[in-house]
Amino acid sequence: MELPINTFKRALREQRHQTGLWVTLGAANSTELVAASGFDWLLLDTEHTPVVLPTVMAQLQAASAYKSHPVVRPSWNDKVQIKQYLDIGAQTLLLPYVQNADEAQSALAGMRYAPRGIRGVSGTMRATRYGRVPDYMRRCEEELCLLVQAETGEALENLDAMIAVDGVDGVFIGPADLAASLGYPGEPQHPKVVAEVERAIQRIRAAGKAPGVLTTDETLARRYIEAGSLFTAVGVDAAILVRYCDQLAARFAGV
Repeated sequence: MELPINTFKRALREQRHQTGLWVTLGAANSTELVAASGFDWLLLDTEHTPVVLPTVMAQLQAASAYKSHPVVRPSWNDKVQIKQYLDIGAQTLLLPYVQNADEAQSALAGMRYAPRGIRGVSGTMRATRYGRVPDYMRRCEEELCLLVQAETGEALENLDAMIAVDGVDGVFIGPADLAASLGYPGEPQHPKVVAEVERAIQRIRAAGKAPGVLTTDETLARRYIEAGSLFTAVGVDAAILVRYCDQLAARFAGV
């Protein structure tokens, strides 16, 4: 059995923009529902949700019938979580709150087997199709994609060093946390925050890596894409559900 191809990683290397959706509801059926919509990638979030490992595995299985590439965000830059999510079949990880090159290197070590890293070895997990991909350990790095998340002023100061880490495929700018770090909590659309995000996107792109960002503002999303973002999340599943449920309820209020 062949090693599965990471279409998302290849698209980023070819500088083809990938449009994504943030998935926070944490259920296999809702993941399947949005996977069929045609987004290039889905962010399966465990940082700000109650989602745990077995649920993520079910989400990966649900998404596997569709073209949307699942990206998993662990709750922290933690080697144990990295190992577990890779073992259940995630090929792309987004590691939150990476502040400097050392932390990026630590994430990279968790993605790789010895002697290049410290990922623990198991032969019969989902990533190897339960042992049916015989050369998985030798070849898996070809199809694994590491994205690190820069979301503070300190991370932006260290951005060039983080970008320079060989093996980091892309850097995601987290506008909400960045806004708070820069003194504008709750204002990710503040002009100074937007300017910092755009500058970061351009720096990452100029260094030959893939920049990414999340915004639910369609105008701002297009602006970031124009600035050079290569993987842009343009919505959040829960926010979409809230908005349309509220609108529907309001239309029938008082009937």
